[in-house]
Amino acid sequence: MILPFDEAGRGRPLVLLHARPVDRRMWRAHLPPLAGAGVRAIAVDLPGHGEAAGGRHDEVTPWTDVLDTLDHLGVDRFTLAGNSLGALVALQIAVTRPRRVEGLVAVGYRPHDLPPSARLRTAWDRERAALEAGDIEGAVRAGLDAWTSPKASDDVRAHATVMMREQLVARLTYGEPDVAADPLGEDAGALRALTVPALVGVGELDMPDFFEGGAALSEELGAGGVAVLPGAGHLAPLERPEAFQALLLDFVGGLPARP
Repeated sequence: MILPFDEAGRGRPLVLLHARPVDRRMWRAHLPPLAGAGVRAIAVDLPGHGEAAGGRHDEVTPWTDVLDTLDHLGVDRFTLAGNSLGALVALQIAVTRPRRVEGLVAVGYRPHDLPPSARLRTAWDRERAALEAGDIEGAVRAGLDAWTSPKASDDVRAHATVMMREQLVARLTYGEPDVAADPLGEDAGALRALTVPALVGVGELDMPDFFEGGAALSEELGAGGVAVLPGAGHLAPLERPEAFQALLLDFVGGLPARP
């Protein structure tokens, strides 16, 4: 499947994969500066999100859909940068097509088998209770409280509100797509076997689950510790775009030269 996408710039391809409660518009502020820095930035909507929210009833493989989209764009090798769900999909792409991945950035990652903290469980429960009561706005508020920090600007919260509301309405309208078996679960050593340069990050104000998940991932990938984005919550690239861009461009600039 060819996913909806936005792109800007020329140069080394950088694929931006969004978090679960939002869509590719979370990267809206990133595309122009990344393009200006000499990067070909590509942001896609993952299946079930944004413009890819409805119309599919088959089992989905987001990692394959991203690869199909990159093939459509003529992109052979690339760097992946994902937040939350996007980080998971980036890892799935890396273990299934490692030779195509030049660099890997994962922010706000938590493996699904990690027991949730009380804070994360409460966030899930608040959203679910609101949806069961038919209270979309209550579910949006629960999402904002969970995934953005108290330091998020009014503009960021307004932008996140639009995406979260549309995502919740789409979920109620179409349901969530059935996702195929996770390739990360097929080989317990798949991540440790990767040799791709990697960067793992987390928002300073994110939940403990993502500090724990990030630390474990960093160890598996040999990434050398977790970069903390100051003053940011779970949607760190959305809340602190300049800090994230600086981190990202420094990482891309340090990748081995392309042949």
